[in-house]
Amino acid sequence: MKLIFTAAALCLGLAASAAQANEPNEKDAIAMAERGAAVIKAKGKAEMMRLINAKDPSFVQGSLYVDLRDVKTGIVLAHPYNPSIVGKDLTDVPDANGKKYRREIIELAAAKGKGWVDYQYKNPTTGKIEPKTTYILLVDDVVLEAGIYKK
Repeated sequence: MKLIFTAAALCLGLAASAAQANEPNEKDAIAMAERGAAVIKAKGKAEMMRLINAKDPSFVQGSLYVDLRDVKTGIVLAHPYNPSIVGKDLTDVPDANGKKYRREIIELAAAKGKGWVDYQYKNPTTGKIEPKTTYILLVDDVVLEAGIYKK
């Protein structure tokens, strides 16, 4: 009986490790944002917007995705999971904890060109508000945002 329990625990542990290994990480977010920057530089902002809105698999992989914001106005230019916010300036709309993270994204992009911002956001794969950290990358006058949900 103890052997069966130990084997079952080992299998559950391996399954949990495999699931974590498949979860996107910081390197994945940075790589996705950099792929987006390459598209903007090669083909322009309009093409990047089209790819994001079309949920192109290079830029939308489950809970990891890229969205695009105008750095000067704060207006969302493209979002694969929430098209209702495209065209809107939500700069001063806070997250569930009252943090104006979009303003922080714009300010960080303008000051340093890249970095990380933490906040709460709805995970498209779970439907729940969860802690998220997003890598931001300024390219010309737009900010690419690729975030991962923290466990």
